[in-house]
Amino acid sequence: QVQLVESGGGLVQAGGSLRLSCAASRRTFNTYVMAWFRQAPGNEREFVAGITWSSIRTRYTDSVKGRFTISRDNGKNTFYLQMNSLKPEDTAIYYCAASSSSAILTDPRHYGYWGQGTQVTVSS
Repeated sequence: QVQLVESGGGLVQAGGSLRLSCAASRRTFNTYVMAWFRQAPGNEREFVAGITWSSIRTRYTDSVKGRFTISRDNGKNTFYLQMNSLKPEDTAIYYCAASSSSAILTDPRHYGYWGQGTQVTVSS
């Protein structure tokens, strides 16, 4: 099994940038996809971006395309979310997650491993 720990959240003004990191304690043989989700108060958990460990395949939700970039460093068992041009509506708790699926899926029910979350707040 794998343990995930997020870091890099904080408070930033609109138009600013943050980079989130997710460190995995170990890479499991049946874990192929890493993803970022976010959840604002009163809202459902929302898929943000995903990436495969062994290829360059990525996937983004439409609202962050062109602003956010997901990447990974296999040697460090770490993946990242670079967030640029942040908007107040990006404010949420951001979670990293891992899935055994070979496809990057958007439904959080397909992800079996989760980090504790890191708060991102964007002021207007």
